[in-house]
Amino acid sequence: MNAIAHHRLNLAILLAAMAAIGPFSIDAYLPAFPEISVALSADSLQIQQTLSIYLVTFGLMTLWHGALSDSFGRRRVVLSSIAVYALSALGCAFSSSIEVLWTMRALQGLAAGAGMVVGRAIVRDLYDGAEAQRLIAQIAIMFAVAPAVAPMFGGWILHLAGWRAIFFFLALASALLLFVCWRRLPESLPLEKRRPFAIRPLLENYKSIMSNPAFMLLSIGLGLFFGGFFVYVMSATAFIRELLGLGATDFHWLFIPAMIGMMSGSWISGRVSGRWSDRRTLCAAVAIMGAAACLNLLVSGFLPPWRIPAVLPIIGYNLGIAMAIPTVTLRGLDMFPQNRGTAASCQAFVQTIINSAVAAFAAPMLWGSRLNLSLGMAVLGGLGALLIIWQTLRKIPTQESENAK
Repeated sequence: MNAIAHHRLNLAILLAAMAAIGPFSIDAYLPAFPEISVALSADSLQIQQTLSIYLVTFGLMTLWHGALSDSFGRRRVVLSSIAVYALSALGCAFSSSIEVLWTMRALQGLAAGAGMVVGRAIVRDLYDGAEAQRLIAQIAIMFAVAPAVAPMFGGWILHLAGWRAIFFFLALASALLLFVCWRRLPESLPLEKRRPFAIRPLLENYKSIMSNPAFMLLSIGLGLFFGGFFVYVMSATAFIRELLGLGATDFHWLFIPAMIGMMSGSWISGRVSGRWSDRRTLCAAVAIMGAAACLNLLVSGFLPPWRIPAVLPIIGYNLGIAMAIPTVTLRGLDMFPQNRGTAASCQAFVQTIINSAVAAFAAPMLWGSRLNLSLGMAVLGGLGALLIIWQTLRKIPTQESENAK
Protein backbone atom coordinates (compact mmCIF):
# COMPACT_ATOMS: atom_id res chain seq x y z
CA MET A 1 0.00 0.00 0.00
CA ASN A 2 1.53 3.35 -1.04
CA ALA A 3 1.57 6.45 1.16
CA ILE A 4 -1.43 8.06 -0.53
CA ALA A 5 -3.59 4.94 -0.17
CA HIS A 6 -2.47 4.55 3.45
CA HIS A 7 -3.41 8.16 4.22
CA ARG A 8 -6.81 7.72 2.58
CA LEU A 9 -7.48 4.56 4.58
CA ASN A 10 -6.53 6.29 7.85
CA LEU A 11 -8.81 9.19 6.98
CA ALA A 12 -11.65 6.80 6.14
CA ILE A 13 -11.29 5.06 9.52
CA LEU A 14 -11.32 8.36 11.39
CA LEU A 15 -14.31 9.76 9.48
CA ALA A 16 -16.21 6.49 9.94
CA ALA A 17 -15.59 6.65 13.69
CA MET A 18 -16.86 10.24 13.76
CA ALA A 19 -19.99 9.31 11.85
CA ALA A 20 -20.58 6.24 14.04
CA ILE A 21 -21.43 8.40 17.05
CA GLY A 22 -24.96 8.80 15.70
CA PRO A 23 -25.93 5.12 15.35
CA PHE A 24 -24.14 4.22 18.59
CA SER A 25 -26.27 6.81 20.38
CA ILE A 26 -29.41 5.17 19.02
CA ASP A 27 -28.62 1.47 19.08
CA ALA A 28 -26.40 0.91 22.12
CA TYR A 29 -29.10 1.44 24.72
CA LEU A 30 -32.01 -0.23 22.87
CA PRO A 31 -31.61 -3.52 24.81
CA ALA A 32 -31.91 -1.58 28.08
CA PHE A 33 -35.33 -0.03 27.48
CA PRO A 34 -37.18 -2.28 29.98
CA GLU A 35 -34.52 -1.76 32.66
CA ILE A 36 -34.46 2.03 32.19
CA SER A 37 -38.26 2.04 32.40
CA VAL A 38 -38.14 0.33 35.79
CA ALA A 39 -35.23 2.39 37.15
CA LEU A 40 -36.76 5.77 36.24
CA SER A 41 -40.42 4.79 36.82
CA ALA A 42 -41.27 5.62 33.20
CA ASP A 43 -43.65 3.89 30.81
CA SER A 44 -42.65 2.53 27.40
CA LEU A 45 -43.84 5.64 25.55
CA GLN A 46 -41.70 7.90 27.75
CA ILE A 47 -38.68 5.71 27.08
CA GLN A 48 -39.41 5.79 23.35
CA GLN A 49 -39.43 9.60 23.59
CA THR A 50 -35.75 9.53 24.58
CA LEU A 51 -35.15 8.42 21.00
CA SER A 52 -37.59 10.89 19.45
CA ILE A 53 -36.13 13.85 21.38
CA TYR A 54 -32.60 12.82 20.40
CA LEU A 55 -33.57 12.58 16.73
CA VAL A 56 -35.34 15.95 16.69
CA THR A 57 -32.38 17.83 18.17
CA PHE A 58 -30.01 15.81 15.98
CA GLY A 59 -31.95 16.88 12.90
CA LEU A 60 -32.21 20.55 13.88
CA MET A 61 -28.50 20.83 14.62
CA THR A 62 -27.46 19.17 11.38
CA LEU A 63 -28.59 22.38 9.69
CA TRP A 64 -25.83 24.19 11.55
CA HIS A 65 -22.88 21.79 11.69
CA GLY A 66 -22.01 22.18 8.03
CA ALA A 67 -22.63 25.91 7.92
CA LEU A 68 -20.50 26.47 11.03
CA SER A 69 -17.73 24.38 9.48
CA ASP A 70 -17.91 26.51 6.31
CA SER A 71 -17.16 29.55 8.48
CA PHE A 72 -14.94 28.31 11.32
CA GLY A 73 -13.28 25.28 9.76
CA ARG A 74 -14.08 21.58 9.77
CA ARG A 75 -11.74 20.58 12.58
CA ARG A 76 -12.94 23.12 15.17
CA VAL A 77 -16.59 22.15 14.76
CA VAL A 78 -15.85 18.43 15.05
CA LEU A 79 -13.72 18.78 18.19
CA SER A 80 -16.18 21.00 20.05
CA SER A 81 -19.13 18.77 19.15
CA ILE A 82 -17.44 15.58 20.34
CA ALA A 83 -16.57 17.29 23.65
CA VAL A 84 -20.22 18.27 24.20
CA TYR A 85 -21.32 14.76 23.31
CA ALA A 86 -18.98 13.17 25.86
CA LEU A 87 -20.26 15.43 28.65
CA SER A 88 -23.91 14.78 27.75
CA ALA A 89 -23.28 11.02 27.76
CA LEU A 90 -22.04 11.37 31.34
CA GLY A 91 -25.21 13.30 32.10
CA CYS A 92 -27.30 10.41 30.77
CA ALA A 93 -25.41 7.98 32.99
CA PHE A 94 -26.17 10.05 36.10
CA SER A 95 -29.83 10.73 35.22
CA SER A 96 -32.14 10.39 38.21
CA SER A 97 -35.45 10.90 36.38
CA ILE A 98 -36.89 10.52 32.91
CA GLU A 99 -36.95 14.32 32.55
CA VAL A 100 -33.20 14.55 33.17
CA LEU A 101 -32.60 11.75 30.67
CA TRP A 102 -34.71 13.59 28.09
CA THR A 103 -32.59 16.74 28.60
CA MET A 104 -29.28 14.90 28.31
CA ARG A 105 -30.47 13.03 25.22
CA ALA A 106 -31.44 16.36 23.66
CA LEU A 107 -27.87 17.60 24.24
CA GLN A 108 -26.48 14.40 22.75
CA GLY A 109 -28.58 14.97 19.65
CA LEU A 110 -27.27 18.51 19.29
CA ALA A 111 -23.68 17.25 19.21
CA ALA A 112 -23.83 13.79 17.62
CA GLY A 113 -24.37 14.77 13.98
CA ALA A 114 -21.24 16.83 13.46
CA GLY A 115 -19.05 13.88 12.54
CA MET A 116 -21.42 12.65 9.85
CA VAL A 117 -22.17 16.06 8.32
CA VAL A 118 -18.70 17.58 8.44
CA GLY A 119 -17.15 14.28 7.39
CA ARG A 120 -19.01 14.42 4.08
CA ALA A 121 -17.72 17.93 3.47
CA ILE A 122 -14.15 16.87 4.32
CA VAL A 123 -14.32 14.09 1.72
CA ARG A 124 -15.52 16.51 -0.95
CA ASP A 125 -12.91 19.11 0.06
CA LEU A 126 -10.08 16.65 -0.51
CA TYR A 127 -11.25 14.37 -3.35
CA ASP A 128 -13.19 14.53 -6.61
CA GLY A 129 -15.16 12.11 -8.77
CA ALA A 130 -14.46 8.41 -8.47
CA GLU A 131 -11.89 8.99 -5.68
CA ALA A 132 -14.52 10.71 -3.55
CA GLN A 133 -17.00 7.91 -4.26
CA ARG A 134 -14.43 5.26 -3.28
CA LEU A 135 -13.62 7.07 -0.03
CA ILE A 136 -17.30 7.40 0.88
CA ALA A 137 -17.72 3.70 0.10
CA GLN A 138 -14.77 2.86 2.39
CA ILE A 139 -16.28 4.98 5.15
CA ALA A 140 -19.65 3.30 4.66
CA ILE A 141 -18.09 -0.18 4.96
CA MET A 142 -16.60 0.70 8.33
CA PHE A 143 -19.59 2.79 9.40
CA ALA A 144 -21.84 -0.23 8.81
CA VAL A 145 -20.17 -1.98 11.74
CA ALA A 146 -21.54 0.57 14.24
CA PRO A 147 -25.26 -0.31 14.09
CA ALA A 148 -24.37 -4.01 14.35
CA VAL A 149 -21.99 -3.91 17.28
CA ALA A 150 -23.74 -1.14 19.25
CA PRO A 151 -26.74 -3.19 20.45
CA MET A 152 -24.50 -6.18 21.12
CA PHE A 153 -22.18 -4.01 23.22
CA GLY A 154 -25.22 -2.53 24.88
CA GLY A 155 -26.72 -5.93 25.63
CA TRP A 156 -23.56 -7.32 27.17
CA ILE A 157 -22.80 -4.16 29.13
CA LEU A 158 -26.38 -4.23 30.42
CA HIS A 159 -25.95 -7.87 31.42
CA LEU A 160 -22.65 -7.22 33.22
CA ALA A 161 -23.01 -3.75 34.74
CA GLY A 162 -26.48 -2.27 34.21
CA TRP A 163 -27.94 0.36 31.91
CA ARG A 164 -25.97 3.33 33.27
CA ALA A 165 -22.72 1.63 32.26
CA ILE A 166 -23.83 1.88 28.61
CA PHE A 167 -23.70 5.67 28.80
CA PHE A 168 -20.40 5.58 30.70
CA PHE A 169 -19.05 3.52 27.79
CA LEU A 170 -20.32 6.12 25.27
CA ALA A 171 -18.66 8.90 27.28
CA LEU A 172 -15.33 7.04 27.42
CA ALA A 173 -15.40 6.11 23.73
CA SER A 174 -16.19 9.68 22.66
CA ALA A 175 -13.42 11.06 24.90
CA LEU A 176 -10.96 8.70 23.19
CA LEU A 177 -12.25 9.78 19.77
CA LEU A 178 -11.81 13.42 20.77
CA PHE A 179 -8.17 12.80 21.58
CA VAL A 180 -7.54 10.97 18.28
CA CYS A 181 -9.27 13.70 16.25
CA TRP A 182 -7.25 16.37 18.07
CA ARG A 183 -4.07 14.55 17.05
CA ARG A 184 -4.98 13.26 13.58
CA LEU A 185 -7.90 15.09 11.96
CA PRO A 186 -6.68 17.44 9.21
CA GLU A 187 -8.20 20.83 8.48
CA SER A 188 -9.47 20.50 4.92
CA LEU A 189 -10.92 24.00 4.49
CA PRO A 190 -8.22 26.70 4.26
CA LEU A 191 -8.87 30.18 5.61
CA GLU A 192 -9.22 31.76 2.17
CA LYS A 193 -12.14 29.45 1.32
CA ARG A 194 -14.12 30.08 4.50
CA ARG A 195 -17.25 32.19 4.48
CA PRO A 196 -18.06 34.79 7.12
CA PHE A 197 -20.70 33.55 9.54
CA ALA A 198 -23.79 35.69 9.04
CA ILE A 199 -27.37 34.64 9.66
CA ARG A 200 -29.02 36.34 6.68
CA PRO A 201 -26.71 34.92 3.98
CA LEU A 202 -26.88 31.55 5.72
CA LEU A 203 -30.67 31.56 5.62
CA GLU A 204 -30.52 32.53 1.96
CA ASN A 205 -28.22 29.58 1.30
CA TYR A 206 -30.63 27.27 3.11
CA LYS A 207 -33.50 28.63 1.04
CA SER A 208 -31.54 28.15 -2.18
CA ILE A 209 -30.59 24.58 -1.31
CA MET A 210 -33.87 23.44 0.22
CA SER A 211 -35.91 24.93 -2.61
CA ASN A 212 -33.90 23.08 -5.26
CA PRO A 213 -36.23 20.29 -6.50
CA ALA A 214 -33.40 18.04 -7.69
CA PHE A 215 -31.56 18.24 -4.38
CA MET A 216 -34.71 17.62 -2.36
CA LEU A 217 -35.79 14.64 -4.46
CA LEU A 218 -32.43 12.97 -3.89
CA SER A 219 -32.32 13.82 -0.17
CA ILE A 220 -35.89 12.71 0.53
CA GLY A 221 -35.41 9.58 -1.56
CA LEU A 222 -32.31 8.55 0.37
CA GLY A 223 -34.05 9.36 3.64
CA LEU A 224 -36.97 7.10 2.70
CA PHE A 225 -34.52 4.33 1.77
CA PHE A 226 -33.08 4.53 5.27
CA GLY A 227 -36.56 4.80 6.71
CA GLY A 228 -37.40 1.36 5.36
CA PHE A 229 -34.71 -0.17 7.55
CA PHE A 230 -34.97 2.38 10.35
CA VAL A 231 -38.48 1.16 11.11
CA TYR A 232 -36.81 -2.10 12.17
CA VAL A 233 -34.17 -0.25 14.21
CA MET A 234 -36.84 1.68 16.11
CA SER A 235 -38.80 -1.55 16.59
CA ALA A 236 -35.75 -3.60 17.52
CA THR A 237 -36.86 -4.38 21.07
CA ALA A 238 -40.29 -5.59 19.93
CA PHE A 239 -38.89 -7.40 16.88
CA ILE A 240 -36.18 -9.28 18.78
CA ARG A 241 -37.70 -9.84 22.19
CA GLU A 242 -41.39 -10.22 21.34
CA LEU A 243 -41.88 -11.14 17.66
CA LEU A 244 -38.88 -13.49 17.45
CA GLY A 245 -38.91 -14.49 21.13
CA LEU A 246 -35.21 -13.80 21.73
CA GLY A 247 -33.36 -12.24 24.68
CA ALA A 248 -31.65 -8.96 25.57
CA THR A 249 -28.26 -10.22 24.29
CA ASP A 250 -29.67 -11.44 20.95
CA PHE A 251 -29.90 -8.14 19.08
CA HIS A 252 -27.15 -9.36 16.76
CA TRP A 253 -29.86 -11.31 14.93
CA LEU A 254 -31.07 -8.00 13.50
CA PHE A 255 -27.95 -5.88 13.34
CA ILE A 256 -25.34 -8.32 12.01
CA PRO A 257 -27.42 -9.01 8.86
CA ALA A 258 -27.81 -5.24 8.50
CA MET A 259 -24.02 -4.84 8.79
CA ILE A 260 -23.38 -7.58 6.23
CA GLY A 261 -25.71 -5.89 3.77
CA MET A 262 -24.24 -2.42 4.29
CA MET A 263 -20.63 -3.60 4.02
CA SER A 264 -21.34 -5.67 0.92
CA GLY A 265 -23.16 -2.84 -0.82
CA SER A 266 -20.44 -0.35 0.06
CA TRP A 267 -17.77 -2.71 -1.29
CA ILE A 268 -19.70 -3.11 -4.55
CA SER A 269 -20.15 0.66 -4.82
CA GLY A 270 -16.41 1.18 -4.46
CA ARG A 271 -15.68 -1.48 -7.08
CA VAL A 272 -18.02 -0.03 -9.72
CA SER A 273 -17.15 3.64 -9.14
CA GLY A 274 -15.72 5.08 -12.33
CA ARG A 275 -16.91 2.01 -14.30
CA TRP A 276 -20.68 2.25 -14.04
CA SER A 277 -22.74 5.36 -14.69
CA ASP A 278 -24.76 6.88 -11.86
CA ARG A 279 -27.94 5.68 -13.54
CA ARG A 280 -26.75 2.09 -13.79
CA THR A 281 -25.57 2.05 -10.16
CA LEU A 282 -28.83 3.45 -8.83
CA CYS A 283 -31.03 1.21 -10.96
CA ALA A 284 -29.11 -1.85 -9.73
CA ALA A 285 -29.42 -0.66 -6.12
CA VAL A 286 -33.17 -0.11 -6.43
CA ALA A 287 -33.68 -3.50 -8.09
CA ILE A 288 -31.88 -5.28 -5.24
CA MET A 289 -33.84 -3.36 -2.60
CA GLY A 290 -37.14 -4.08 -4.35
CA ALA A 291 -36.44 -7.79 -4.53
CA ALA A 292 -35.47 -7.86 -0.85
CA ALA A 293 -38.61 -5.96 0.19
CA CYS A 294 -40.81 -8.40 -1.77
CA LEU A 295 -39.05 -11.38 -0.19
CA ASN A 296 -39.57 -9.80 3.23
CA LEU A 297 -43.32 -9.55 2.60
CA LEU A 298 -43.49 -13.22 1.64
CA VAL A 299 -41.43 -14.40 4.61
CA SER A 300 -43.34 -12.27 7.09
CA GLY A 301 -46.71 -13.22 5.71
CA PHE A 302 -46.30 -16.97 5.27
CA LEU A 303 -43.47 -18.31 7.46
CA PRO A 304 -43.27 -18.76 11.25
CA PRO A 305 -40.89 -16.46 13.18
CA TRP A 306 -37.76 -18.42 12.35
CA ARG A 307 -34.63 -16.38 12.91
CA ILE A 308 -32.71 -16.80 9.66
CA PRO A 309 -35.62 -16.32 7.19
CA ALA A 310 -36.85 -13.35 9.21
CA VAL A 311 -33.58 -11.43 8.82
CA LEU A 312 -32.28 -12.56 5.41
CA PRO A 313 -34.23 -9.89 3.44
CA ILE A 314 -32.61 -7.19 5.57
CA ILE A 315 -29.24 -8.13 4.08
CA GLY A 316 -30.47 -7.48 0.55
CA TYR A 317 -32.31 -4.29 1.45
CA ASN A 318 -29.29 -2.75 3.17
CA LEU A 319 -27.00 -3.89 0.37
CA GLY A 320 -29.09 -1.78 -2.00
CA ILE A 321 -29.03 1.22 0.35
CA ALA A 322 -25.25 1.07 0.64
CA MET A 323 -24.83 0.86 -3.13
CA ALA A 324 -26.90 4.02 -3.54
CA ILE A 325 -25.40 6.15 -0.74
CA PRO A 326 -22.15 7.40 -2.37
CA THR A 327 -23.78 8.25 -5.70
CA VAL A 328 -26.79 10.02 -4.21
CA THR A 329 -24.71 11.89 -1.62
CA LEU A 330 -22.14 13.19 -4.12
CA ARG A 331 -24.76 14.16 -6.68
CA GLY A 332 -26.45 16.28 -4.04
CA LEU A 333 -23.24 17.94 -2.82
CA ASP A 334 -22.06 18.67 -6.35
CA MET A 335 -25.12 20.81 -6.97
CA PHE A 336 -23.64 23.37 -4.54
CA PRO A 337 -19.84 23.28 -4.89
CA GLN A 338 -19.41 26.59 -3.06
CA ASN A 339 -21.52 25.52 -0.07
CA ARG A 340 -20.80 21.82 0.40
CA GLY A 341 -20.87 22.01 4.18
CA THR A 342 -24.29 23.67 4.17
CA ALA A 343 -25.53 21.22 1.53
CA ALA A 344 -24.30 18.29 3.65
CA SER A 345 -26.20 19.77 6.59
CA CYS A 346 -29.38 19.95 4.54
CA GLN A 347 -28.98 16.34 3.40
CA ALA A 348 -28.58 15.15 6.97
CA PHE A 349 -31.46 17.34 8.17
CA VAL A 350 -33.91 15.92 5.64
CA GLN A 351 -32.90 12.35 6.36
CA THR A 352 -33.05 12.86 10.13
CA ILE A 353 -36.52 14.42 9.98
CA ILE A 354 -37.72 11.36 8.06
CA ASN A 355 -36.11 9.08 10.65
CA SER A 356 -37.72 11.12 13.43
CA ALA A 357 -41.14 10.64 11.84
CA VAL A 358 -40.47 6.91 11.56
CA ALA A 359 -39.47 6.76 15.23
CA ALA A 360 -42.39 8.83 16.49
CA PHE A 361 -45.22 7.57 14.30
CA ALA A 362 -44.45 4.69 11.94
CA ALA A 363 -42.58 2.33 14.26
CA PRO A 364 -45.15 2.37 17.11
CA MET A 365 -47.91 1.62 14.62
CA LEU A 366 -46.03 -1.20 12.91
CA TRP A 367 -44.06 -3.04 15.57
CA GLY A 368 -47.00 -5.23 16.57
CA SER A 369 -46.39 -7.76 13.78
CA ARG A 370 -43.71 -8.86 11.34
CA LEU A 371 -46.03 -8.34 8.39
CA ASN A 372 -46.65 -4.73 9.38
CA LEU A 373 -42.92 -4.09 9.62
CA SER A 374 -42.32 -5.62 6.20
CA LEU A 375 -45.09 -3.45 4.73
CA GLY A 376 -43.42 -0.39 6.25
CA MET A 377 -40.11 -1.33 4.64
CA ALA A 378 -41.74 -1.92 1.25
CA VAL A 379 -43.73 1.34 1.24
CA LEU A 380 -40.91 3.59 2.44
CA GLY A 381 -38.33 1.97 0.17
CA GLY A 382 -40.70 2.07 -2.80
CA LEU A 383 -41.42 5.78 -2.38
CA GLY A 384 -37.69 6.51 -2.08
CA ALA A 385 -36.99 4.51 -5.23
CA LEU A 386 -39.60 6.44 -7.21
CA LEU A 387 -38.06 9.78 -6.24
CA ILE A 388 -34.45 8.80 -6.87
CA ILE A 389 -35.04 7.01 -10.17
CA TRP A 390 -37.16 9.90 -11.41
CA GLN A 391 -34.38 12.35 -10.55
CA THR A 392 -31.71 10.08 -12.01
CA LEU A 393 -33.40 10.26 -15.41
CA ARG A 394 -33.09 14.04 -15.40
CA LYS A 395 -30.07 16.32 -15.86
CA ILE A 396 -29.04 17.72 -12.49
CA PRO A 397 -28.18 21.45 -12.43
CA THR A 398 -25.34 22.64 -10.22
CA GLN A 399 -25.06 25.95 -8.43
CA GLU A 400 -22.47 27.04 -10.98
CA SER A 401 -24.70 26.23 -13.96
CA GLU A 402 -27.59 28.07 -12.33
CA ASN A 403 -25.38 31.13 -11.78
CA ALA A 404 -24.24 30.98 -15.38
CA LYS A 405 -27.80 31.46 -16.53
